Amino acid sequence: MAGEIPQGLAVEPIWIIEAAYGPDAAERRSAVRAEHLARIADLRRVGTIVEAGAFADMSGSLVLLRAPSEEAALAVVQEDVYYRSGVWTGFRVRAFGRVARLGELTSD
Repeated sequence: MAGEIPQGLAVEPIWIIEAAYGPDAAERRSAVRAEHLARIADLRRVGTIVEAGAFADMSGSLVLLRAPSEEAALAVVQEDVYYRSGVWTGFRVRAFGRVARLGELTSD
């Protein structure tokens, strides 16, 4: 039927965070990058982060994450060393429906 989700698939509600880089992000980033990447890897391992990375033009980063609310999603990125050290200077947060196979969901 039209509008139904095919068997074996789900639409997972996640949050997309677009983190803007400050004008001196390239200089600030090098001192804290290892800590930042280790935390991102840990959050991916436990399923909080779905995907994360930086734009090639050094304008910012994109983080896809699981959180119960917009406030909780923002808290995750605001606790990051990139935000605390001024690499990230602001965020755009958007709710997103991620199409996934049932076995890819963290609650499976």
